Amino acid sequence: MKKRIAALLLSTVMAFSLTACGNSAKTEKADNKETKQTTEAVEDMSFDEMVDAAKGTTVTFYGWGGDDSLNDWLDNYYAPRLKEKYDITLERVPMDIDAILSQLSGEISTDKKDGDIDMIWINGENFKTCKENNMLYGPFAEELPNFQSYIDTDDEETNADFCFPIEGYEAPYGKAQLVMIADTAVTPDLPTNTDEFMEFCKANKGKVTYPALPDFTGSAFVRNVIYDICGYEQFMDMEADKETVKAAIEPALEYLRELNPYLWNEGKTFPKDSTALTNMYSDGEVVMDISYSAYSTATNIENGTYTETSQSFQFDKGTIGNTNYIAIAANSGNVAGAQVAINEMMDPEVQADRFTEIRTIPVVDYNKLNDTQKEAFDKVEIGKGVISQDELLSKRLPEMPSALVPIIEEIWAEEVVGK
Repeated sequence: MKKRIAALLLSTVMAFSLTACGNSAKTEKADNKETKQTTEAVEDMSFDEMVDAAKGTTVTFYGWGGDDSLNDWLDNYYAPRLKEKYDITLERVPMDIDAILSQLSGEISTDKKDGDIDMIWINGENFKTCKENNMLYGPFAEELPNFQSYIDTDDEETNADFCFPIEGYEAPYGKAQLVMIADTAVTPDLPTNTDEFMEFCKANKGKVTYPALPDFTGSAFVRNVIYDICGYEQFMDMEADKETVKAAIEPALEYLRELNPYLWNEGKTFPKDSTALTNMYSDGEVVMDISYSAYSTATNIENGTYTETSQSFQFDKGTIGNTNYIAIAANSGNVAGAQVAINEMMDPEVQADRFTEIRTIPVVDYNKLNDTQKEAFDKVEIGKGVISQDELLSKRLPEMPSALVPIIEEIWAEEVVGK
């Protein structure tokens, strides 16, 4: 989901004043009729009034379209539910986040008040850039009924995205957590820390690797290695200064350089992305895969991508997890409809269905559910080869501040590749 924003986008954003975005007029479209509503009018609406205003309208949802299972769920469960329950038509627009934000910055810079983009699947660096440059509508999340009723407001990930304050400008969409996968019939002894991982790579020389940074999964794996060796606490408020970061992660850099000779292609090159690594694992070219989708192992066993004896594992100190979110464009033409749709995404019934069908870690707080709602989650069969949700969450480590991520990726390219 998270990709680096192109330099062109950043220069475009900085070239224009966006401070007036929050006061621009919003347009809601229904049956080719337009009902102009100012942002202030939407902000003054109760939720029931927003539901009324959203009837008959179209809400666009821009986000990464590379997950076929998620696309199918959105198109065949979530969209029909919005239509039946609220008479809202969901238009899913699959697009990489850098292209989405380039389009959004262009619309805002030209003062397009009835923007094409309503909802955005977003997190991390991209959220920080958008919020700092007034590209998002808000705050809104804390006013939504399902947020108030079912989201853990004390959870760090409810309040901060990659350590950056959310302040109601996005609502939780789904949770992810890094896992590693190996075939226990081939490699029965799975590493539980970086020392054992080194021995694992030596024992399977040339058959272990990770995606080249800045691939999202590869980058998270390297940060997990850093956490295991250097701890994570020092990074939570670290200055985004290259020399400071480099000094802090030097023990992990030395480890990664030492690891290279035992990796696929001796660490001179790395698979271009996580999809390439999964294909290599499926073909038997390597003995380990890495995923930021905690339950993907079960899905891949079921669809034949993985062997029946594949098993997820994580280090004893834990693995990095994050929440991804939905935000609303500052110049959205349908703010009311977007809020109704986002509220519905946090409905326990919707989250339970998503958990059942595509096995995304739910964002609702189990302790806030009634017995019937809990039963819907309890009965879900996650499948083979996965780590239980309780164990995953007990070893869940926080993401670093988003500003540190590109610095680490740059240092890795300079200090690790081919060394």
